[in-house]
Amino acid sequence: MLGQLSLARVGLTVGGLLTLMGFIAYATDNPTLNLAGFFYGVPILLGGLALKAAELKPIPFSQPTSSDILTLREKQATPTQNQIRKDVTRYRYGQEAHLDDTLERLGLSPSDDDRPILVAIREEKIEGNYALILEFNSPFITLETWNNKQEKIEKFFGPGIYTKINPQGDNQIDVALISLGQTEGN
Repeated sequence: MLGQLSLARVGLTVGGLLTLMGFIAYATDNPTLNLAGFFYGVPILLGGLALKAAELKPIPFSQPTSSDILTLREKQATPTQNQIRKDVTRYRYGQEAHLDDTLERLGLSPSDDDRPILVAIREEKIEGNYALILEFNSPFITLETWNNKQEKIEKFFGPGIYTKINPQGDNQIDVALISLGQTEGN
């Protein structure tokens, strides 16, 4: 829940209100509120601005997840699949892009300018198993390169998953992280 809340927006709102209160208190000759407004409002406002500059917005779902898939997720999703879904669907701070470290470790990010960009995710049932599908815009990394990294991707996101890499039009690559059908308790 808190991941869906922009800390930058909170900082800007609270800081802005406190700073405004400080200006009004200064104009009405109220030194106590004046000090509180300036001493708390301005730093919070500046913190909100700093967070806004470093903010990475959540990745959207490209299609709604059905109740059947939610039930399947509860039964079969691996801890890694759940962590990825939770991480990319919340606000992040201080990162250039979602999964940037992961793509670098997998050898799929030769530079910041050439890195594939995660644009959406979706959840599906593939061959009876839960699948988290990562939708990338990948203009600089070829399908052949993605396919060559498939085994490395499985090892990185495993255990308990296998992957399918599918092109989806111009520069679009879907990476399906598919559960092996085991429950989390196994």
